[in-house]
Amino acid sequence: MLQLTKEQEAQFGLELATKRQEHADLDAAIHTLTQSQFADRMLVQRLKKRKLALKDRIVELENILLPDIIA
Repeated sequence: MLQLTKEQEAQFGLELATKRQEHADLDAAIHTLTQSQFADRMLVQRLKKRKLALKDRIVELENILLPDIIA
């Protein structure tokens, strides 16, 4: 099991919060663009790809900070 210092834990926690906010912002942007009749499909696809990459990083960070403990 990975032992984190308080500094590392705080750093990962800050990154996690930042990534969650960016993910939510992208979700809102994608929603707004898809509602627009002038939406650029390539832009929407790029945003969705970025959102997916963010979700993957969020899961990684959550696993680091909140590891599954088998009792």
